[in-house]
Amino acid sequence: MSVSRAADSRALQEASIEKQRASARAQEAAAAARRPAFFTTAAAPEIACEPVPAVQARAVVDEGARQSGLDATLVRAVVRKESAYDSCATSIKGAQGLMQLMPSVQMQFGVTDPYDPQQNISAGTKLLKQLLELYGGDLSRALGAYNAGPAKVEKWGGVPQIPETRQYVEDILSDLSR
Repeated sequence: MSVSRAADSRALQEASIEKQRASARAQEAAAAARRPAFFTTAAAPEIACEPVPAVQARAVVDEGARQSGLDATLVRAVVRKESAYDSCATSIKGAQGLMQLMPSVQMQFGVTDPYDPQQNISAGTKLLKQLLELYGGDLSRALGAYNAGPAKVEKWGGVPQIPETRQYVEDILSDLSR
């Protein structure tokens, strides 16, 4: 390839990269504009949230645990820690609803309304069950993965050494031992 062809090719690559960067900046700005404050009770602007009374949420949690084959006490402890039974809870990181589902988990399980208690609990319990199966029933690892993601559990070879995650696992295990 001649020097001028190489320079032309390089210029085209750089122009393409700059377009991708501009697109990424625009997407980040749009996401930042939609991002709610940490653990607010206001839903993202595109989805309205009607709070569900805690009594009704508890019944949905128990039914979701039954349907997924999980211990209801475990699912209740996760919901208490994740959202304190606030069906409209949204974290600063974008997790939503009773079990604080991230958008990628919502997509994985076909959740169309993360603030709908049935959809949220169904997806959250399926995820938790998958994690328990992945880690051979090791509850600490499964909870660590629920909070920080399986990649972090793999990286650390167990519960990630992230203060928030360690506290999360300890709090739920302590809740279960009461």
